[in-house]
Amino acid sequence: MNSRPGRYLAGDLPPGRRVAQLRARRGMTQQIFANRIGKSKSWVDKVERGLRNLDRFSTIETVAEVLGVTPEILFSKAARWPEPTGPAADALERVRATLACYDTTCTGLPPSADEVTRRINHAWEAYRHAHHPQVLRMLPDLLTDARHLAAAADTADLLVRAYRLAAQVLVKLGEAELAWLVADRAMTTAAGDPRRTATATISLTQALRALHRGRLAMTAATTAAQQLTPTPSRHTPPCHLALAGILRIQAALAAATCDDPTAVRHHTQQAAHLATELGDHPDHDGGGDLDFVPVMVDLARALIAAELGDSQHAITLHRQVTGGDAWRRLPAEHRAAHLIDISRAYLDLGDHRAAGQALVTADQIAPAETRTRPTAHTALTTLLRTGPTTADVTRLATTIGLIQR
Repeated sequence: MNSRPGRYLAGDLPPGRRVAQLRARRGMTQQIFANRIGKSKSWVDKVERGLRNLDRFSTIETVAEVLGVTPEILFSKAARWPEPTGPAADALERVRATLACYDTTCTGLPPSADEVTRRINHAWEAYRHAHHPQVLRMLPDLLTDARHLAAAADTADLLVRAYRLAAQVLVKLGEAELAWLVADRAMTTAAGDPRRTATATISLTQALRALHRGRLAMTAATTAAQQLTPTPSRHTPPCHLALAGILRIQAALAAATCDDPTAVRHHTQQAAHLATELGDHPDHDGGGDLDFVPVMVDLARALIAAELGDSQHAITLHRQVTGGDAWRRLPAEHRAAHLIDISRAYLDLGDHRAAGQALVTADQIAPAETRTRPTAHTALTTLLRTGPTTADVTRLATTIGLIQR
């Protein structure tokens, strides 16, 4: 697989921080990483914070193997991380260039609000079907036009929605730092409006979780949800209930990364209550970006159980939820993303066949989800290292480029 020059990691980055960066880029939590190298989560945390040294060569070899690098990379000051290649890389570079431009001057007539709304709705529909390369190509012009329109009229809602879409795609691609920048722009654009702020906070919490700032993510999500729906009821606008429900799920997921089961229970109960108030209607906004139904809370519970180290319970919940019609009605992106995430629970249990089947099924549902997400690549790489794989898994790995043709 060809690759162009990548970006350098910071030259003075200590080994512990380099381990943390490489682990995060591969979508592994500290707990999952600890399980794979045969250490405790506390040991990993101390290494990453520089409180403990990597001083045994056997340990260094194990850490490097799980991270998919040579031991020298952990200590080299010239370590490189390859950039994405092909059309996706070009589209990502255009998104970066767009975000680096602060000019709100429109040379011609600004696009109409109806036209930008139509395009944002179309982009969100593409996202729901996991057409991530297509969304990446649409984002530069969409962000530019939404910014010009917001400068000429009171259309901040559209710009916040465009920023949120950009941030979510960037998180999937492993660009958490850039996603945080976009989410920060969305928060500024929201200007304190409760609904806009709640929308922007969804992308902010996702970026913070990807950056392993779980406590900050939980606080942000909780605050935005409380401001939007202090006392949710059936009289609360459906879009507010949906936004608050999504935020409560984000808060619960963030609490799990902080090993805070009490907060996890509180936020999942709040999310379940909001889902019940709302009912089983997936799109409460007409734009495709406020999907929130009860089954999403159940799926989040499965991922939370895996994050807390109870992989067996996670799989039990996963199997209960994915056998019903509500699962099949979810957007392709959500189903594929969940299958990729749950494959890690199967790996933790040593059930490599089930992990491989989850990844293959995810690819059948939404190919771009498995072929662009670093998390999926990490899971596939782990399967390839652990021994013989099924023909379907080998074929998927070959298609992605993890096995040379």
